[in-house]
Amino acid sequence: MSKIINSLLLLILLISFSEKGVAQKSWQEISTVEDVYTNYPNVIINMLGQFNLEYKGLEKVKLAYADDNIVLACNELLAYYKNGSMAPDLRKATPKKTNETRAVADTTLTDVLFVQNVRGKVPVGADGHRDWYYKGPNNDKEWAWLSNRHSQLSGVYSTYLETGNPKYAEYIDLFLRDFIIKSMPYPAVKSSTSVWRGLEVSFRAKVWPKIFFGLLNSEYITPATQLLILSSLPDHAHYNRNFHSGNNWLTMEISALATVAAYFPEFKKSDAWLDYAIGAMTESMKDQVYADGVQTELTSHYHNVSLLNFELFKEICDKANKELPDFFNKTIKAMYSYISHVVRPSGYRILNNDGDKGSDRKYILKGAKLFNHPDWEYIATNGETGTKPTDGPSYFYPWAGHFVSRSGFDADAQWSFFDIGPWGSGHQHNDKLHLSISAYGRDLLVDSGRFAYTGEVAEKFRPYAKGSAGHNLILIDGKGQQPGPKLAEKPVDQNHFKIRDNFDYASNSFDQFIDLKGNAKHTRSIFYVRGEFWVVIDRITTDTPRKIDALWHWHPENKVVQNGQIVSTNNTRGNLAIIPVGKQNFDIKFTSGQENPEIQGWYSPEYNLFEPNTASSYSTTINSDTTLVWLLVPSESVTPKLKAKINKETKDEVHLSVKSKTKSWQLTIPFNNSADAKMILK
Repeated sequence: MSKIINSLLLLILLISFSEKGVAQKSWQEISTVEDVYTNYPNVIINMLGQFNLEYKGLEKVKLAYADDNIVLACNELLAYYKNGSMAPDLRKATPKKTNETRAVADTTLTDVLFVQNVRGKVPVGADGHRDWYYKGPNNDKEWAWLSNRHSQLSGVYSTYLETGNPKYAEYIDLFLRDFIIKSMPYPAVKSSTSVWRGLEVSFRAKVWPKIFFGLLNSEYITPATQLLILSSLPDHAHYNRNFHSGNNWLTMEISALATVAAYFPEFKKSDAWLDYAIGAMTESMKDQVYADGVQTELTSHYHNVSLLNFELFKEICDKANKELPDFFNKTIKAMYSYISHVVRPSGYRILNNDGDKGSDRKYILKGAKLFNHPDWEYIATNGETGTKPTDGPSYFYPWAGHFVSRSGFDADAQWSFFDIGPWGSGHQHNDKLHLSISAYGRDLLVDSGRFAYTGEVAEKFRPYAKGSAGHNLILIDGKGQQPGPKLAEKPVDQNHFKIRDNFDYASNSFDQFIDLKGNAKHTRSIFYVRGEFWVVIDRITTDTPRKIDALWHWHPENKVVQNGQIVSTNNTRGNLAIIPVGKQNFDIKFTSGQENPEIQGWYSPEYNLFEPNTASSYSTTINSDTTLVWLLVPSESVTPKLKAKINKETKDEVHLSVKSKTKSWQLTIPFNNSADAKMILK
């Protein structure tokens, strides 16, 4: 028995010592080159094997490595970076030490994170490591994914540079050591896990170089952590090179590959990575950006994601003296042009498909400066600076099918977005022919938003967010639209739109409804009399009687009232009235914050943020082909008194007269032939 006990004791002693005869430390205690090599010798040896030791400046590293002096080789490698002049844009002066603090960063230091507007505290396991698979309080895998992008470190890093308080740098040091050690070994397979999914890999590959070079000479970032970063970055590059996805994911993942290759040219594969990145990114740009400059997912939010990553990629290639094709820069310019022309007067972007209603003003101003476009600056600043555009104020993007009407470029301008394009290559909603309206600095008719992708919020609201019932559309027999074509094979032709000095016209159709018996088609035409009102004409052709629900969703800040058949807002400033024109009688219903029997009357301006809004539905029964006409009248305060009358209706068009006290408009509004769209003002 004593021999067995002695053997066990000897085994324990052997396990507790490394091959160099030095006692191993816990991961929290690792700080020196010797520590990290003692604890993770294979990781460090593999790291050195990733470097091209023939690279100029690495001569001392090569000699030590050849002598099998791994510790010296690592010290020489860190000295190479510390004493070098590479990555000058990322290097930062060591801030003066202070005790200053910042509340937001202090919250992060307690491992409490705000991810997509949800607060959660990352738990710590028995081994002292954070739980990198924690899904947040709503059990949302998106929360776990995004928390692994390390954007929280960027905030702590900025706070350290601003304050010089060592605790922020020390947190970064321990955080990175925790993550890299816990994430080992690199699986080298395509994954959807919280740690090794492509988007998270790409984000970290962009954050870490900033921290590595920015804190190279900080006494609070240990050599062990610096070496661990160098050991893991090739894994990140390998993942982005071999397992990247398409569309906007590709732009993020390939720009990350280029980031590692450009800032760490000493890696053996950096040249090959950068060459591959250039080829993949340029081909992807051709595939995922239409000729009119709109990203094919047709979601303004993700359009910006692709744009910013294309731009980042160009900046990286410029620094690396890698030439890109001419069209690359032209496409970036076209993408900036799009967001400049479709932005709301408030500076906020279109809220469509899976997007958030964020402000595009800073992006537009950046593009205006970058490409010398003072007209974009004029739009973004409501005419305060820049040069008034010689085109517009309305714009149509024929490949995207995005039609934006405006009365002008001032802050109070009337604005609408009409979607007559394809479904989109990703993040789609079933919302063709949706209409959004803003006026006098207020959002009036709105898209429902995206709510969430996974977790409790998504389980409840996701079908509503994607479905037609969350948009300003027509439901036929209670049925919404099926998914449409993902990509446009050709641009929307001239028959479907017209822009003139005093009016805009656009139209299109949809005829595929979920589980609908028989055949039905919805054609919607929009006629905007500039600075005055919109006319919406909904033409339903059907082979059998139908129940029709016309939905209008209002921004939550609007007080919505009903007066007979007219639904309008009753705001102090900024209003819209929906006035049915014709003899059709409607059953009008207001719904707000409804959960049963189905979700209705909810609005989500950002991921995981949502609140009740008012959805007004006009319901009626039709026996055969029917045309519904709506007059949408914006006003600063009191709705002007307008009289509208259908003078003539055919299978091809509607002739409408609209009169005020001082003006009379005679409108010819076709269903699908823009050449016949006309206006006579008397």
